[in-house]
Amino acid sequence: MITRIQEIHRLQYGPAADLTVYFSPGRVNLIGEHIDYNGGYVFPAALSIGNFGAFSPRADRCVRLYSENFPGAGVVTLDLDRLDYRKADSWANYAKGVIRELQARRPFSHGFDAVVWGDLPQASGLSSSASIELLFATYLNDAFALGLSRPNLAVLCKKVENEYIGVNCGIMDQFVIANGKKDHALLLDCATLAFSAVPLDLKDHDIVIVNSKVKRGLVDSKYNERRAECDAALAILAKSVPVRALCELDKPTFVSAAAGLPDVLFRRAKHAVFENARTIGAAEQLNQGDLAAFGAAMNASHDSLRDDYEVSIPELDRLVELALEHGAIGARMTGAGFGGCTVNLVPKALVPAFSVGVAEGYYRSFGLLAEVYVAAPSDGTRKVA
Repeated sequence: MITRIQEIHRLQYGPAADLTVYFSPGRVNLIGEHIDYNGGYVFPAALSIGNFGAFSPRADRCVRLYSENFPGAGVVTLDLDRLDYRKADSWANYAKGVIRELQARRPFSHGFDAVVWGDLPQASGLSSSASIELLFATYLNDAFALGLSRPNLAVLCKKVENEYIGVNCGIMDQFVIANGKKDHALLLDCATLAFSAVPLDLKDHDIVIVNSKVKRGLVDSKYNERRAECDAALAILAKSVPVRALCELDKPTFVSAAAGLPDVLFRRAKHAVFENARTIGAAEQLNQGDLAAFGAAMNASHDSLRDDYEVSIPELDRLVELALEHGAIGARMTGAGFGGCTVNLVPKALVPAFSVGVAEGYYRSFGLLAEVYVAAPSDGTRKVA
């Protein structure tokens, strides 16, 4: 793909003397969903699929952006001094937001030409937007010697998503894409950003992702509504318990303090508190090699996301059912919900039959062609050529 994106850059802009190529992964969250903005622990891994970017500097203050994944959008041409959000600029707004935020720290002396091309399914819940944000942030950090650390780049890209794009997301996606480690998952404390890389020693099992092909856009989904519900539950709980985030509560304290919450707010907060405990336990189970317990935690996570947090949909629920019917020991929706993917822990020997059986069953149920990927945990965003 490196050679191909270099060629696309040449076709769009002509020969470039100083061309560099970066890769920015997608991510899958093994467990710990809708926790990052509630101050708890998440357990994601960066992926070997993602977005490549080919970049070359210019002599003027113009920026040109082209994505081979959105060829109909053509080349988006920008001025470094005019970077306001424009819906018509589509995917390029993620790059624009990063450029604008970095320039607020140090104005750039010149523009650049960029081409993006990736094998990460769009709107699939594998964090294509954060992948693009870190792709540009990492290149620009290097090109202009800004000296920002990887955690700082992740925080900056989260700010772009929150304030420029308008999605009230937490830190998980950007953080793991910036700091991922090959063959590891990250146990990340979203309250402090302390993290540890946990080896993914799955023995005779694989992590398998199934794409429902139901696309979802976070801005148009109920993602922001769920966060507001958690904030409302926290405000009520804080009147009787000294707490700054839902995930500071352990399960007994929450159950004791939450009796007066309205039903919907109780279920939203319960998911956050119980999912946080599941995530901490699941990372330890994986460290101990107890894959059966880890798989059971994945199953319980999906049940909670379906019933208490209500972010699953019938298509994702059916994929989870089919996964368990075809040999997975753990299966759950991953990402914000309302579409996207499931993540599954499957014995290696069963992966071929699993892939066929789940895809066929899903097609019979919904008439949709699911896509199946074996996930390979990857390093974070980096220069590759």
